Amino acid sequence: MRIPYFQTLTIVFLTVLFNTSYSQEIRGTVISSKNIPIEGVLVYIDEKPLATTDTKGVFTIKDSLSLPVDLRFEHPYYLDATFQFSKKDSVFTLFLKEKLENLEEVILSSTYQKESKVLIPTKKITSAKLEEYSPVDLVSAINETPGVYIQSGAINTNRIIIRGVGSRTLYGTNKIRAYFNGIPITNGIGETSIDAFDSEDIQSLEIVKGPKATQYGTNLGGTLLLNSKQTNFGESFFKTNLTIGSFGLLKNTIAVGSAIEKLSLNLNYDYLNIDGFRENSNYNRKSLLLTSTYKFNLNNELGLMVNFLDYFAQIPSSIGKTAFEEDPKQAALTWKAAKGYEDNKQTLVGLSFTHRFSENFSNTSSLFYTYLDHFEPRPFNILDEFTNGYGARTVFAKDFSFLKNKANLSFGAELYKDEYNWKTVENLYEENNGNGSLEGEQLSDNFEKRDNLNVFATVTIPFTQKLKGQFGLNYNQTDYDFIDHFNEGANNKSAKRNFEPILAPNLNLLYQFTENISSYLNFSKGFNYPSIEETLTPEGTINPNLGPEKGFNYEWGSEAFFFRRNLHLQLTAYLLDITDLLVAQRVDDDQYIGRNAGKTQHKGIEISASYTQTFIDLWYVSPYLNVEITNHKFIDFVDGDNNFSGNQLTGVPDKKLNGGFNLGLKGFMLNANFLHIGEMPLNDSNMLYSQSYNVFNAKISYKKELSQLLSFRLNAGINNFMDEKYASSVLINATGFGGSEPRYYYPGMPRNWYGGFQLKYQL
Repeated sequence: MRIPYFQTLTIVFLTVLFNTSYSQEIRGTVISSKNIPIEGVLVYIDEKPLATTDTKGVFTIKDSLSLPVDLRFEHPYYLDATFQFSKKDSVFTLFLKEKLENLEEVILSSTYQKESKVLIPTKKITSAKLEEYSPVDLVSAINETPGVYIQSGAINTNRIIIRGVGSRTLYGTNKIRAYFNGIPITNGIGETSIDAFDSEDIQSLEIVKGPKATQYGTNLGGTLLLNSKQTNFGESFFKTNLTIGSFGLLKNTIAVGSAIEKLSLNLNYDYLNIDGFRENSNYNRKSLLLTSTYKFNLNNELGLMVNFLDYFAQIPSSIGKTAFEEDPKQAALTWKAAKGYEDNKQTLVGLSFTHRFSENFSNTSSLFYTYLDHFEPRPFNILDEFTNGYGARTVFAKDFSFLKNKANLSFGAELYKDEYNWKTVENLYEENNGNGSLEGEQLSDNFEKRDNLNVFATVTIPFTQKLKGQFGLNYNQTDYDFIDHFNEGANNKSAKRNFEPILAPNLNLLYQFTENISSYLNFSKGFNYPSIEETLTPEGTINPNLGPEKGFNYEWGSEAFFFRRNLHLQLTAYLLDITDLLVAQRVDDDQYIGRNAGKTQHKGIEISASYTQTFIDLWYVSPYLNVEITNHKFIDFVDGDNNFSGNQLTGVPDKKLNGGFNLGLKGFMLNANFLHIGEMPLNDSNMLYSQSYNVFNAKISYKKELSQLLSFRLNAGINNFMDEKYASSVLINATGFGGSEPRYYYPGMPRNWYGGFQLKYQL
């Protein structure tokens, strides 16, 4: 089956090994025009799928076959091909014709759940890119993306900033939407935790920068789409990975998978422990991921996904400038004395069903449930909370003819509801004789109901062979209900807040000058709602005047390929105007109130360049460089008696530069990379800046097939091998209480090493 795509790729080389006219096994390799192996090519004999190419582009048919035989090859992004194999020939080369006209195609509705389907280019991070880094370092791989910057205070403390949006989030990530296998993983107030998923389980991660993905809520920051690894058809395997390293790093992953006939099953278990280089920074995690699909027939498919996470993480918190410069290993004094930590148990369950009504009309609908149990002793109080979230999502996809060209319409809706229960009690750690946190009197008991409805539609129209347009529309309705179970009478803080519906349009235009050069334009509207805590005043009442922040994104970009598509260039310029900016004003230790403070303007240029050169025997070298130059400013921002208008946006670097190279040599692979982060203002007044820094990493690996069934891989790496002292995350606008120094800095990891091995057995 074939699905729409916007550029032609070519399968250029196919090799089949055999010995006799009655063979026990047929093996072959499929690679692209860039001599890169193609994963996921289905191999058919007499309309029966018998094999799928692996990550090396290799397929194996183990059935006894009489040669010659006709094999047919299918892949969503490549033209179908049929080739006759005979015993007289041992090597075959297949060149597919360029696809210059629109052909009758079959849409796969499930892809509309797992891919953005944005007409203009997005950033896709593959499992191959993730393997260039440590198996506990998802952050570094994402930070290669221009326009995206993750500040990481710890494995469980990440702030994702996309084009300056999200920089004012204090301790985590919001203002983006994220999905795993098409199931939402962002909660009812827009918070997202990507650390809930093991990087070794991820097949791809698509990043949509800005409010361009209409079907995902058009959050100002953008959208993250994570998809798990799936077993190739006809494959059954057992795999284990073991990694050890500095600061007590121990990670072990066990994976089993099988895909036969109608059933596909993947089960992954991960264990991770690291002591950390700072005081009070131990991290221990256990996770289990189950994914499965069952194909009733060609038109109906059922999918199941279950992800369970259990982790314990000590919290060293941020430290002041003096402590950062003298001894970055130390924890914040109060957090060390309280022995602060967080204990998380999280479950995500998703059930999806895909039905194909016809060759060009299909639907995928999903039901999902999330549960989070969180316990966190903090110096100022002890937080005990749990959240139940549930909802449904449906997407219809329809191909139709427009001016004799194939167009597409997708539409659907997503309903997300969660119920958030949280209590706080006194922390009497100072009275506990150095034994850490001790529960005292109860301080609060609250219940929140948060409802979010998204209705969306997108139409993609090829006006000509070269000009395509995409128009999308998103309707959002969000409601909060806050119930105070602790205070009574006049002190009771219970309240409701129903926000006015928001209608957000999106327009994309793509012009294909040649097969290798294209240019695009985007106009889109986005929004971010405040959390219910931000809507509460210090007196505990709902602020009816606090509303969502809104923004308009204007973007131009171009993409080009040269030298037989070995050289890939991308250039993007954007302007994002945000009004009614949501800011958190600190009024006490860990107490903030939300305000719509004014306007910001986000401007930037993003450049990406990569080159791949392949030599004989698949030796290759691939250098790359990504550059981001920004100018994010407060246009109108008055905070009390302070006028910050014209200042640089807090917590965002003025530039980001990264690059590296990959070298492959007969089973060996060398990856080396660097990251440069420019200075960034730490407070709204721009009176204090963090220092710029550079981090260099390197990794070497070796892979060997011991037999047709057994293979192994060895790897070793060094992170920050120049031993740079830097802040991997900052707490903006930090305030010192009781004469203490403001705690702006989360120290980054010093030089550290890791090594490991993988064994994989084909069953």
